Amino acid sequence: MTEIDKTIVPTKLLWVDLEMTGLDAQNDVILEVAAIVTDFDFKVLDKYEAVIWQSDEALERGNEWAKQQHASSGLLERVRMAGRPESDVTHELAAFVNAHFGDEPAILAGNSIHNDRIFIKRWWPEVEDLLHYRMLDVSSLKIIMQAKYGVPFEKTEDHRALGDIEASIAELKFYLKWLRGGSA
Repeated sequence: MTEIDKTIVPTKLLWVDLEMTGLDAQNDVILEVAAIVTDFDFKVLDKYEAVIWQSDEALERGNEWAKQQHASSGLLERVRMAGRPESDVTHELAAFVNAHFGDEPAILAGNSIHNDRIFIKRWWPEVEDLLHYRMLDVSSLKIIMQAKYGVPFEKTEDHRALGDIEASIAELKFYLKWLRGGSA
């Protein structure tokens, strides 16, 4: 694989959200992925999403919060009935990133994206190799906006990958509008 020039100024963002069986990348597994490519005006250029098949044993190892949340959202049923092989999803996601970023390293964006990045590095090194070392984490701005300015953002907590990404994009747009002096 050719080394990507990570000094290139980015023109797009790769918004990613994963749903997992827990937060421990060594023992938990990925159940769902969604990715949205946007420009810096946050115009959606393309989307990708997939549910990943995992064994009942892997699902059972998940933490109690994840098991309850993903059961109530219907994700566990989708994993069992319509989940796709993880290797297929990994290759498709890598192809999706390559198609939109080419030689431009993809800046990973999202809420608490560092944890998703840990899972990507552990389980999907093929995708990790396409990512810039920098990330845009909306939760960092959330801390400033709430603690310094008292500006909250209420987002839904459905814990499905695509909805979570769309909420993260909306949250960043909300904060940027507020910082420009627009009413929130």
